[in-house]
Amino acid sequence: MIDKIKKRQKKLKMKFKISNVQFIVLMFLLIILAGSVLLWLPITHQEGQTLAYIDALFVATSAVCVTGLTPINISEVLNPLGHTIMMLLIELGGLGFMSVVLIIAMMFKRRLSFQSRLIMKDMLNLDSHGGVVKLLSFVVQFSLTIQGIGAVLLSTQFIPEYGLKKGIFYSVFHSVSAFCNAGFDLFGDSLIGYRSNSFVLIVIACLILAGGFGFIVWYDLIHYKKEHKLSLHTKIALSVSLFLVVFGTVIFFVTDVDGKSGWFNQFANSFFLSVTPRTAGFASLDYGSMSYAGLLLTIVLMFIGGTSGSTAGGVKTTTIGVLSVQLISLLKGRESAEGFGRSIPLKIVLKSFMFVFFSSVICFVSALILAMTETIPYQSGIEYVLFEVVSAFATVGLTMGLTPNLTVFGKFLIMALMFIGRVGLYTVIFSLLRKEMKSQGHNFSYPQENVLIG
Repeated sequence: MIDKIKKRQKKLKMKFKISNVQFIVLMFLLIILAGSVLLWLPITHQEGQTLAYIDALFVATSAVCVTGLTPINISEVLNPLGHTIMMLLIELGGLGFMSVVLIIAMMFKRRLSFQSRLIMKDMLNLDSHGGVVKLLSFVVQFSLTIQGIGAVLLSTQFIPEYGLKKGIFYSVFHSVSAFCNAGFDLFGDSLIGYRSNSFVLIVIACLILAGGFGFIVWYDLIHYKKEHKLSLHTKIALSVSLFLVVFGTVIFFVTDVDGKSGWFNQFANSFFLSVTPRTAGFASLDYGSMSYAGLLLTIVLMFIGGTSGSTAGGVKTTTIGVLSVQLISLLKGRESAEGFGRSIPLKIVLKSFMFVFFSSVICFVSALILAMTETIPYQSGIEYVLFEVVSAFATVGLTMGLTPNLTVFGKFLIMALMFIGRVGLYTVIFSLLRKEMKSQGHNFSYPQENVLIG
């Protein structure tokens, strides 16, 4: 009898055992739900303001997924307590909930379990759990340091304008929002009011880049003097990021920066427009009035996003870098992807291609659905919907005005896109694929046959 009970208990444990990826997804969902309840409570609202639960859920999802899309004006609806809760949700979403676990463990001088290390490995998208605690410690310390520096720099502008208490809070909030690539603001019009303030634009842009480069890249750069080498990941990330920033700055300078202000302010705005789609969501102009060339470039930059292992979303610069290296190698007559004196494994190239393909399909299908369910203004075209879809999936937060006018169905679809974009399509898809490949256990291959292409 006892043996039968033990067998049943063992079966139940196996039945309800969840993987690390499922645990990460579940924790993100719980944080979102807890945040939505807090933002829904009247104590977080301005006097005389109310907030429907669907909108509270949308804002909480957007905060935890560090996106920035919102159907409400958070500066008018939420009070300082609500803004503080949002800032904490952004920090949790940007750095990951396991960072909090690590901080608590360090405070009480406790060692993390092996399971916790494996969860950290999956959360940081690493290949092994070796040194994961050391890296996550670096992530926490580096992030808080950069956010602190950003807050001090912004306070030189905000304290004279808003006073000491409000100026400090605004500085901290926008520094956290920028570094975590969230894009939430407390001004009501994003950074359009600071379009002529080059200092604020450049500080925010640098915070966005710092968060979007990825912690592995920063770890490599900071330890370069000791190691005297950079990983292939870092080289590809820096090369693609530098190209996108320079190319975007030049194009925006030509298409969407007026010549009324001085040349330095024009450069600052062009630089900001090139950086913010990667994936911060702050706006220094109304994207509804942007040129078609600027909109197209913005959509492409949003889709690419930041670097793997960062606070940014998108398909990632390293993914595009790997595919570019493979393309250049093929044009040179080489079958394998070779760049920077290294050869990239075929499985990494295939994963990169599949990730871009699945991401494109998700964005296309979502845009198609929203084009049928949402009302598009008479003077706008399909870019009105596509812009919003890519912005949500890449956790950017830029908008042409669709989010405040979404139907209930549209809000749930955008929330799903933000969640998929933050938790990571890559991790979920390939974890499922690896599991299926192991279960199938194929040890043979089919005969090859050519197919005409082009």
